[in-house]
Amino acid sequence: MFEVLLISTGVVALAEIGDKTQLLAFILAARFRRPRPIVLGILAATLVNHGLAGALGAWITAHVPPEVLRWVLGASFLAMAMWTLVPDEIEAEEGRAARRFGVFGATVVTFFLAEMGDKTQLATVALAAHYGAPLAVVAGTTLGMLLADVPAVFVGERLATRIPMRLVHAVAAAVFALLGLATLLGVGARLGV
Repeated sequence: MFEVLLISTGVVALAEIGDKTQLLAFILAARFRRPRPIVLGILAATLVNHGLAGALGAWITAHVPPEVLRWVLGASFLAMAMWTLVPDEIEAEEGRAARRFGVFGATVVTFFLAEMGDKTQLATVALAAHYGAPLAVVAGTTLGMLLADVPAVFVGERLATRIPMRLVHAVAAAVFALLGLATLLGVGARLGV
Protein backbone atom coordinates (compact mmCIF):
# COMPACT_ATOMS: atom_id res chain seq x y z
CA MET A 1 0.00 0.00 0.00
CA PHE A 2 2.85 2.40 0.76
CA GLU A 3 4.20 1.86 -2.76
CA VAL A 4 0.80 2.73 -4.27
CA LEU A 5 0.62 5.86 -2.10
CA LEU A 6 4.15 6.87 -3.09
CA ILE A 7 3.63 6.30 -6.83
CA SER A 8 0.28 8.11 -6.82
CA THR A 9 1.78 11.06 -4.95
CA GLY A 10 4.78 11.35 -7.25
CA VAL A 11 2.89 10.99 -10.51
CA VAL A 12 0.29 13.62 -9.62
CA ALA A 13 2.77 16.04 -8.01
CA LEU A 14 4.83 16.03 -11.21
CA ALA A 15 1.79 16.23 -13.49
CA GLU A 16 0.35 19.11 -11.48
CA ILE A 17 3.39 21.39 -11.80
CA GLY A 18 2.49 24.00 -14.39
CA ASP A 19 -1.09 22.70 -14.62
CA LYS A 20 -4.03 25.11 -14.75
CA THR A 21 -4.98 24.35 -11.14
CA GLN A 22 -1.51 25.30 -9.97
CA LEU A 23 -1.85 28.53 -11.93
CA LEU A 24 -5.27 28.94 -10.34
CA ALA A 25 -3.58 28.65 -6.92
CA PHE A 26 -1.27 31.53 -7.93
CA ILE A 27 -4.25 33.67 -8.98
CA LEU A 28 -6.29 32.96 -5.85
CA ALA A 29 -3.27 33.66 -3.63
CA ALA A 30 -2.59 36.95 -5.40
CA ARG A 31 -6.24 38.00 -5.31
CA PHE A 32 -7.18 37.05 -1.74
CA ARG A 33 -3.81 36.96 0.07
CA ARG A 34 -5.25 34.45 2.56
CA PRO A 35 -3.34 31.16 2.20
CA ARG A 36 -5.08 29.10 4.89
CA PRO A 37 -8.62 29.07 3.36
CA ILE A 38 -7.11 28.59 -0.11
CA VAL A 39 -5.13 25.53 1.00
CA LEU A 40 -8.18 24.11 2.81
CA GLY A 41 -10.28 24.73 -0.31
CA ILE A 42 -7.73 22.90 -2.48
CA LEU A 43 -7.79 19.99 -0.03
CA ALA A 44 -11.61 19.80 0.06
CA ALA A 45 -12.03 20.06 -3.72
CA THR A 46 -9.31 17.49 -4.38
CA LEU A 47 -10.69 14.99 -1.87
CA VAL A 48 -14.15 15.13 -3.45
CA ASN A 49 -12.90 15.14 -7.05
CA HIS A 50 -10.28 12.43 -6.63
CA GLY A 51 -12.57 10.45 -4.33
CA LEU A 52 -15.07 10.22 -7.20
CA ALA A 53 -12.26 9.33 -9.59
CA GLY A 54 -10.96 6.62 -7.24
CA ALA A 55 -14.46 5.15 -6.94
CA LEU A 56 -14.74 5.06 -10.73
CA GLY A 57 -11.36 3.32 -10.91
CA ALA A 58 -12.52 0.71 -8.37
CA TRP A 59 -15.74 0.17 -10.35
CA ILE A 60 -13.76 -0.30 -13.56
CA THR A 61 -11.53 -2.86 -11.84
CA ALA A 62 -14.57 -4.83 -10.67
CA HIS A 63 -16.40 -4.77 -14.03
CA VAL A 64 -13.78 -4.85 -16.78
CA PRO A 65 -11.94 -8.11 -17.55
CA PRO A 66 -8.25 -7.93 -16.55
CA GLU A 67 -6.90 -8.46 -20.08
CA VAL A 68 -9.07 -5.64 -21.49
CA LEU A 69 -8.28 -3.45 -18.48
CA ARG A 70 -4.54 -3.88 -19.05
CA TRP A 71 -4.78 -2.54 -22.61
CA VAL A 72 -7.14 0.30 -21.68
CA LEU A 73 -4.94 1.38 -18.77
CA GLY A 74 -1.73 1.09 -20.79
CA ALA A 75 -3.20 3.24 -23.55
CA SER A 76 -4.56 5.70 -20.94
CA PHE A 77 -1.15 6.14 -19.32
CA LEU A 78 0.47 6.69 -22.73
CA ALA A 79 -2.21 9.25 -23.63
CA MET A 80 -1.60 11.04 -20.30
CA ALA A 81 2.13 11.10 -21.11
CA MET A 82 1.40 12.98 -24.34
CA TRP A 83 -1.21 15.23 -22.67
CA THR A 84 1.28 16.19 -19.95
CA LEU A 85 3.50 17.75 -22.60
CA VAL A 86 0.70 20.18 -23.59
CA PRO A 87 0.64 23.22 -21.26
CA ASP A 88 -2.68 24.27 -19.71
CA GLU A 89 -4.21 27.73 -19.56
CA ILE A 90 -6.74 28.97 -17.04
CA GLU A 91 -10.18 29.53 -18.51
CA ALA A 92 -11.70 32.99 -18.01
CA GLU A 93 -14.80 31.50 -16.32
CA GLU A 94 -12.71 30.14 -13.47
CA GLY A 95 -11.33 33.61 -12.71
CA ARG A 96 -14.82 35.16 -12.73
CA ALA A 97 -16.20 32.44 -10.44
CA ALA A 98 -13.49 33.23 -7.91
CA ARG A 99 -14.87 36.78 -7.56
CA ARG A 100 -18.43 35.58 -6.70
CA PHE A 101 -17.63 33.46 -3.63
CA GLY A 102 -15.61 33.81 -0.44
CA VAL A 103 -12.02 32.65 -0.35
CA PHE A 104 -12.73 29.05 0.72
CA GLY A 105 -15.85 28.71 -1.47
CA ALA A 106 -14.13 30.20 -4.52
CA THR A 107 -11.23 27.81 -4.11
CA VAL A 108 -13.45 24.73 -3.69
CA VAL A 109 -15.67 25.57 -6.66
CA THR A 110 -12.92 26.62 -9.04
CA PHE A 111 -10.58 23.75 -8.14
CA PHE A 112 -13.34 21.17 -8.38
CA LEU A 113 -14.43 22.44 -11.80
CA ALA A 114 -10.85 22.85 -13.04
CA GLU A 115 -10.07 19.24 -12.10
CA MET A 116 -13.09 17.78 -13.96
CA GLY A 117 -11.60 15.78 -16.81
CA ASP A 118 -8.11 17.07 -16.04
CA LYS A 119 -5.11 14.79 -16.42
CA THR A 120 -4.68 14.42 -12.65
CA GLN A 121 -8.29 13.29 -12.25
CA LEU A 122 -7.90 10.83 -15.12
CA ALA A 123 -4.61 9.65 -13.61
CA THR A 124 -6.48 8.98 -10.36
CA VAL A 125 -9.03 6.85 -12.21
CA ALA A 126 -6.30 4.94 -14.02
CA LEU A 127 -4.12 4.44 -10.93
CA ALA A 128 -7.10 3.26 -8.85
CA ALA A 129 -8.06 0.81 -11.59
CA HIS A 130 -4.47 -0.33 -12.04
CA TYR A 131 -3.67 -0.94 -8.38
CA GLY A 132 -7.14 -1.81 -7.10
CA ALA A 133 -6.48 0.29 -4.00
CA PRO A 134 -8.63 3.40 -4.42
CA LEU A 135 -8.12 4.74 -0.88
CA ALA A 136 -4.33 4.62 -1.15
CA VAL A 137 -4.49 6.15 -4.64
CA VAL A 138 -6.83 8.98 -3.56
CA ALA A 139 -4.65 9.68 -0.52
CA GLY A 140 -1.58 9.74 -2.77
CA THR A 141 -3.08 11.86 -5.54
CA THR A 142 -4.47 14.31 -2.99
CA LEU A 143 -1.06 14.55 -1.33
CA GLY A 144 0.51 15.06 -4.76
CA MET A 145 -1.90 17.91 -5.52
CA LEU A 146 -1.08 19.53 -2.19
CA LEU A 147 2.68 19.12 -2.71
CA ALA A 148 2.42 20.95 -6.03
CA ASP A 149 -0.25 23.53 -5.21
CA VAL A 150 0.46 24.59 -1.61
CA PRO A 151 3.90 26.03 -2.47
CA ALA A 152 2.21 27.92 -5.31
CA VAL A 153 -0.10 29.50 -2.77
CA PHE A 154 2.73 30.57 -0.46
CA VAL A 155 5.45 31.42 -2.91
CA GLY A 156 3.35 32.77 -5.77
CA GLU A 157 4.62 33.57 -9.20
CA ARG A 158 8.28 33.70 -8.19
CA LEU A 159 8.25 29.90 -7.98
CA ALA A 160 6.79 29.50 -11.47
CA THR A 161 9.45 31.66 -13.08
CA ARG A 162 12.32 29.67 -11.55
CA ILE A 163 11.23 26.12 -12.36
CA PRO A 164 11.93 24.94 -15.91
CA MET A 165 8.37 23.82 -16.76
CA ARG A 166 9.44 21.96 -19.88
CA LEU A 167 11.70 19.74 -17.80
CA VAL A 168 8.99 19.10 -15.19
CA HIS A 169 6.44 18.25 -17.89
CA ALA A 170 8.98 15.97 -19.62
CA VAL A 171 9.67 14.06 -16.38
CA ALA A 172 5.93 13.67 -15.66
CA ALA A 173 5.34 12.51 -19.25
CA ALA A 174 8.16 9.98 -18.92
CA VAL A 175 6.66 8.59 -15.71
CA PHE A 176 3.23 8.21 -17.37
CA ALA A 177 4.87 6.60 -20.43
CA LEU A 178 6.78 4.13 -18.25
CA LEU A 179 3.59 3.24 -16.38
CA GLY A 180 1.82 2.76 -19.72
CA LEU A 181 4.52 0.54 -21.19
CA ALA A 182 4.84 -1.48 -17.99
CA THR A 183 1.08 -1.99 -17.93
CA LEU A 184 0.92 -3.01 -21.59
CA LEU A 185 3.81 -5.44 -21.10
CA GLY A 186 2.19 -6.91 -17.98
CA VAL A 187 5.15 -6.06 -15.76
CA GLY A 188 2.96 -5.47 -12.71
CA ALA A 189 1.27 -8.86 -13.08
CA ARG A 190 4.64 -10.58 -13.24
CA LEU A 191 5.89 -8.74 -10.17
CA GLY A 192 2.69 -9.35 -8.20
CA VAL A 193 1.74 -5.64 -8.16
